[in-house]
Amino acid sequence: MKHRRWRILFSLALVVVLGLAADFVHFNAQIERQEHPPARPAAAMIALTGGAARVSDAIDLLEQGYAGRMLISGVNPTLTRADVIRMAPRHRKLIECCVDLGYDALDTVGNAREARRWMAAHELRGPLIIVTSNYHMPRALVEMARAMPGVGFLPVPVISERWRDATLWRDPAFARLLAVEYVKFLAARTRSYLEGAFSSGSA
Repeated sequence: MKHRRWRILFSLALVVVLGLAADFVHFNAQIERQEHPPARPAAAMIALTGGAARVSDAIDLLEQGYAGRMLISGVNPTLTRADVIRMAPRHRKLIECCVDLGYDALDTVGNAREARRWMAAHELRGPLIIVTSNYHMPRALVEMARAMPGVGFLPVPVISERWRDATLWRDPAFARLLAVEYVKFLAARTRSYLEGAFSSGSA
């Protein structure tokens, strides 16, 4: 009886591990390997800090008319609008009129909440263009949808030079990065699912 119980537990554990492995491979396949502009213009755009290219790419999209207003979320408290202008001096007028700095977010959950408050304060409607790193995009979209259900999102992946040619199977550093991001994504997805299940059950 005892050995049978251990066999059952081992089989269950094996199924879970294989399921997670397959889900991780699927997660890797979801990550876009090519940068592209938004599918269409929108009223609002948010750039999530965490890489310099995210902000510069978002400002370029703003200049091209893809959005009317932009939030840079998760800004370091020491960074000012003048600092942003110094990083992109040719966009001075655009930054002064149409770029807002969000200082409250400390993580992706905070980014989503900050974006929700910002859109409400400026009476902006979706869809919302999301600019962040390609490997971060799946989790960012989960958190954004969790904070703003019903709002459409237009992802714009940013690929850093360091990871441009990296692959899961050939680059251990990239594999570690994806593994950590997958765990965070899994937690975000699980949290979103449970909240949805509880809200449906209490309705």
